Amino acid sequence: MNDDEPYLSEEDKELRAQLSQLLQEHADLDASIEALALLPAPDQLMIARLKRKKLALRDDIVKLQDRILPDIIA
Repeated sequence: MNDDEPYLSEEDKELRAQLSQLLQEHADLDASIEALALLPAPDQLMIARLKRKKLALRDDIVKLQDRILPDIIA
């Protein structure tokens, strides 16, 4: 057994995989918003929808991060 790597339960591995997926989706949305904003006539409604979706994803990311690393008061 390698002592350098902490033991991760199956639930932790699943949460980390889900977090990674959400972070990638968040980055993709950010890139899409930037690309739309650079168009000569950007679709403001679409940009607003993507920004709302990005904010919702950010909330989900924070919740997952809190589950992975709970706030422990010592």
